[in-house]
Amino acid sequence: MASEEELFASVDALLEAEPELPLPAERARLREAAGITQARLAKALDTTPQSVKNWENGRSEPRPPRLGAYQRLLNGWAAKYPAHGTAAPSTPPPAPASAPAPAAAPTAEPVLPEESPAAPVRPAAPVRSAHPAASRRPAAQKAAAAPADPRFPHGPLAVLDGDGSAYGVDGIVLDCPATTVVELVEWTLRESGLGAPKLNRYGKDSDPLIVLTAAAAVRLGLPERLEGHEQRRSLRLPDDHPAVKQVVKAKWQLTQRGFGPWARIYRKAQGRERQCVQLAILSWDALDARSWPGVAEMEPADIARVLGVYAQRVITPRGSTAVSGLELMTAMRPPTKPERDGQSGNWISGHNPGSLGTEPMDPAPPEATAEHPVVVQSGWSGGFLDEEAYQWVRDVDTLSDQECLLPFAVGLDLNTAFLAAAARLTVGLSAPDHFHGPQFNPKIPGSWLVDLSHIELDPRLPSPFTPDGTRPTGPAWYQTHTVAYAQELGYNVRPLEAYLRRETGAYLDPWHDRLKTAYVDTLADLGVTKDLTDAEFLAAMEQHKQVDPAMAAVLAAVKATVKGGVGKLRERPQGRHYKDGERWPALERPTWRPDIRAAVISKARVNMHRKLNNMAKMTGLFPLAVLSDCVVYPSPGSSPLDFLPYAASGKPQPGGFRLGPTPGLAKLEGVQEMLWAIDLMEKGLNPARHIKGGDAVLDDGE
Repeated sequence: MASEEELFASVDALLEAEPELPLPAERARLREAAGITQARLAKALDTTPQSVKNWENGRSEPRPPRLGAYQRLLNGWAAKYPAHGTAAPSTPPPAPASAPAPAAAPTAEPVLPEESPAAPVRPAAPVRSAHPAASRRPAAQKAAAAPADPRFPHGPLAVLDGDGSAYGVDGIVLDCPATTVVELVEWTLRESGLGAPKLNRYGKDSDPLIVLTAAAAVRLGLPERLEGHEQRRSLRLPDDHPAVKQVVKAKWQLTQRGFGPWARIYRKAQGRERQCVQLAILSWDALDARSWPGVAEMEPADIARVLGVYAQRVITPRGSTAVSGLELMTAMRPPTKPERDGQSGNWISGHNPGSLGTEPMDPAPPEATAEHPVVVQSGWSGGFLDEEAYQWVRDVDTLSDQECLLPFAVGLDLNTAFLAAAARLTVGLSAPDHFHGPQFNPKIPGSWLVDLSHIELDPRLPSPFTPDGTRPTGPAWYQTHTVAYAQELGYNVRPLEAYLRRETGAYLDPWHDRLKTAYVDTLADLGVTKDLTDAEFLAAMEQHKQVDPAMAAVLAAVKATVKGGVGKLRERPQGRHYKDGERWPALERPTWRPDIRAAVISKARVNMHRKLNNMAKMTGLFPLAVLSDCVVYPSPGSSPLDFLPYAASGKPQPGGFRLGPTPGLAKLEGVQEMLWAIDLMEKGLNPARHIKGGDAVLDDGE
């Protein structure tokens, strides 16, 4: 017997289903059979001839209220002019009793305060065919598929230029007549057809995003650039700027961060009609070049392609990639869902199992930062978790003569190591409870005070228990995965204290799955696929960024989303005027969870050490240095193929580093001479930081 949730899903699907229209080619045949021109039909339906043309070539679909009228007309023509070989019915089929309900109509799912209402009904925006300045390289077919939700026929976003052309996904170009910010917001909500459906049944639709070029900003009365602040995050228009005053006068609102590079303009939702538009202003550095390399300098059509693919595969950008990474967590695991009140029988907002809920949660003192109110107000002095990524350089004195005589130092980088660590990661969902002298249980997420200083490992490997790879000197706080690894290595662990969570779950699994698919699919678009041999994989990775710079930018943004999203779980206070012990805005988010961040990094570091240890056992090779997810090995050749372990069959040996395009597998980071690496090590510098060449920073480090 189906569950109540499954029944509701089935009913929702029926209620949300749009009327079935004939195929585009049949629509054109029926109109031509009736002797009606596209212009005359457009006038009858109060739209443009281009919109009719788009309906007939499958580029877009009509929306209410035109949808019902158009279907009624097509039904009438179908009765009069049946396809060849089909007898006409004696009487035309009955027309629909009424036009289909608009998207704002209630559905079987109740409206909750926490839910984002559906996008409002809008007349079709004028649409042009692909603009001459559109990208010369079409998007991959997977990303270029038309949006499935008929409420958003023109995709999640558009890039507006100074001539009023709004470039959307799949080469579509909309005419935007707006000359003020207020007009732009109203056009976006009423006419553009932009937006994206929710990623989870209990989640929220993504608000439409309009990206402004420098010329578009000037056209709308905004300054081309914002000056006067040292820090990018402080950039915003003053409250007395004419554009801000216009927004307020029109009874629109701005979020607390004001009118900055990423501005959200909204009105309070009424019923299911959400009224919110997001603006990203390119010339105000909305797109950080580290996360979106080269995108801000692209043509508008190419910018739309990059951001559109990212929106379709990850999420409509909501700010920096770090912000988007955090928003994706909530979008995939919404905090609430509708449920029946057992007493009144009314629908109420209830907790969605597996989510973090709607209320912020204070961490245990050792999980917090030194400035956190929990620490300052309690006078805590018992130490803190130090679960960070590796920054370790091997002692030069441990190098053998044979290692020093090898000609090359080869760097391997693990693909999105933090993302790989998030897979099937059990984290705490409830508040921490304090225990004294507990028995260690590797299945319970939390923080453990335990002495691991007695564990002596090979000095040619970093300690798995500290970020700098040094041996612990006494009792310290560790996340569950770190302590479990000590047990895995065969050592007895006896915790002195622990802060543990009774309610647990794999909160990050949907987040991991979506980002993994985005990463693998985008690499495949660049010619790096799972079916390549290791040699072919290395060759493809050498030139993948040149294959398609736009898709390479999407790949960089996906990686930055992983890194930034994990970092946001423990966002520190910002601003010169902050004082220790004060609460800062990030603490009011349910997603301010330093314990989850610690769990991801702990697991990633343990995964790295396990591979290092297995490599030493299988090959006798020891690393020169490790930085986050990059490791440098001495090698007899300039390729990873010269030292990675392979079986006689040619297959990679399990347990060590393996080459490949999926998260957790390795790629070549860089190659230098062995003497170069030794020289850096003698100076106390980390070869893994510089193996790529120059002072490059690793892509995936946190």
